[in-house]
Amino acid sequence: MTAPLIQTQNLGKQFVSFKKLPGVMGSFTSFFKRNPIIKNAVEDFTFTVKAGEIVGLLGPNGAGKTTLMKMFTGIIVPSHGELKILGHNPWERDKALRKKMALVMGQKSQLWWDIPAMDSFLLLQKYYEISDEQFEERISKMSELLGVKDLLHIHVRKLSLGERMKMELMASLLHNPDVIFLDEPTIGLDLVAQENIRHFIKQYHEENQCCIIITSHYMQDVQALCDRLVLIFDGKKSFDGPIEEFEHILGHEKSVTFNFSCPQDPKHSFFSSLNTKWNEELTQLELRIEEARLREVSAQMIQDFPVEDFQTEKLPIERVMKELMNNPDLLRKKSP
Repeated sequence: MTAPLIQTQNLGKQFVSFKKLPGVMGSFTSFFKRNPIIKNAVEDFTFTVKAGEIVGLLGPNGAGKTTLMKMFTGIIVPSHGELKILGHNPWERDKALRKKMALVMGQKSQLWWDIPAMDSFLLLQKYYEISDEQFEERISKMSELLGVKDLLHIHVRKLSLGERMKMELMASLLHNPDVIFLDEPTIGLDLVAQENIRHFIKQYHEENQCCIIITSHYMQDVQALCDRLVLIFDGKKSFDGPIEEFEHILGHEKSVTFNFSCPQDPKHSFFSSLNTKWNEELTQLELRIEEARLREVSAQMIQDFPVEDFQTEKLPIERVMKELMNNPDLLRKKSP
């Protein structure tokens, strides 16, 4: 059985800050007596990731996602628990481990803005001790896949946001890491740039079978790339399983939208027994219904009411996330 590349056991991180009253007296008082405030950013987080997996790490702002990523990459030290990345403690910053993992943060850059990206790549080549042959091969292949071959010698500050993000990905993958952490890799990008980045990550993963952990508030990233989701609320793991199971947390329901040729009466006995949502004009009905009843209810709706058209879809992952963020207690019945 293959050993996991990432393994945690009861991992936790606490941050301590101090409360200070306003004004000069507040400063004077806090000099002699400090009131600590302890925040548990991550609590008892246990999970494993094997080679070849792409795991989506989801949760609202402040849930602990970035704290986890920083612990995984050795930027901060855990307060308690066990953490192993490729058999190493990441906070020890072992050289062998640094050569096998990479971190891409959508809001932070590792490239120098005042020089072309290629100059930064050459520096990284020396840092990671990449041979000239491997370096040229990887630069050529990745720049072609990302469509930035003609931009390698342009100063980074003159590139667009999407072009810079592609260069950031190249810089992080030059040393062919076994474990890749992507923290909001498509943040701020337009739809076309997002799609290009997702396509590149997916193709790179298929060719290299590396392990990828990705956080994102764009559910399209998660649906396009991940087979497994880990959900974190208030620093605690609330869900860990396949994306299909996550989509069914709220039940095996589908969402159906009916458009009518004229306004309808929402108080009609047929509608009152259903889970409905109307638009202001009462000409469009959004219906959530169990899959087993979908055919029967849709047939009756078309027969008895002036339906112009309708669309059917399973509950999208965005809606599941929104409802869970508004009501995390829905997950209590799910084992972490």
